[in-house]
Amino acid sequence: MPFAMTDDGVRLHYEETGAGTPVIFVHEFAGDHRSWEPQMRFFGQRYRAICYAARGYAPSDIPEDVAKYSQARAADDIASILNHLGISKAHVVGLSMGGFATLHFGFRHPNRALSLCVAGCGYGAEKGQSEKFRAEAESIAAFLDENGAAAFAEKYAYGPTRVQFENKNPRGFAEFKAQLADQSALGHRNTQLGVQRERPSLYDLVDQMKALTVPTLVLTGDEDWPCLQPALLMKQTIPTSALSVMPNCGHTINIEDPDQFNRLVSEFLIQVDADRWPVRDPRALSASITGMK
Repeated sequence: MPFAMTDDGVRLHYEETGAGTPVIFVHEFAGDHRSWEPQMRFFGQRYRAICYAARGYAPSDIPEDVAKYSQARAADDIASILNHLGISKAHVVGLSMGGFATLHFGFRHPNRALSLCVAGCGYGAEKGQSEKFRAEAESIAAFLDENGAAAFAEKYAYGPTRVQFENKNPRGFAEFKAQLADQSALGHRNTQLGVQRERPSLYDLVDQMKALTVPTLVLTGDEDWPCLQPALLMKQTIPTSALSVMPNCGHTINIEDPDQFNRLVSEFLIQVDADRWPVRDPRALSASITGMK
């Protein structure tokens, strides 16, 4: 079983398939490396497809110290995988927690990113939601301490932006819930407290987003309510970004509707690799509504 070592001594399990331009997939809080199986099979036919289990997710190491978990470390762990594999640059695709890590990877390691796909990114980011999100992170951590991962999965899997997946694909949803239940309660607890609770709001990162020049696809489901406004913010702020909204989709878009997700990401990567991805024309930023004034 292959592992990469981070600079702070944490082993990260990874998998890869295919050959060609590297694409690395970064999973969400309620998923793990297995969540990317539809993408590994699809993109592995055309790219060197890589996924990994974040710190706190078996079979990667599960540090007991919350201080080992942070947004910065989540971004730098992507670089650790690339370093281990001898990859200088890669396309980076992340969902939710992985979407935040992908965006921060673009801030911290822009010279290592061929492109960024920031999907399902925005939970707790809106100014009026920050304290509520922090409080919910602490409640989740306490629930995991008291009840364990299996009981947690029975509640968390049925969140308001995940029931769309169950309605659309009960079999796939059951697999998602089972994988969530067999992960580490300690790892999930520490991830909530160290990464989720402490990450900065996207609305405090506007200057960094304005300076980002890496080709970026912002991707969200239209029923992923906490991510819609933050997705618009990223589109409006990142000059090399495009926004795509998947209809009748919730949060787990890569497994809820893998065909559409793969098509959108594939078309994005093709344009980037062909050096045809645009930078926003400054004329599109006119204060005039019609351009006549």
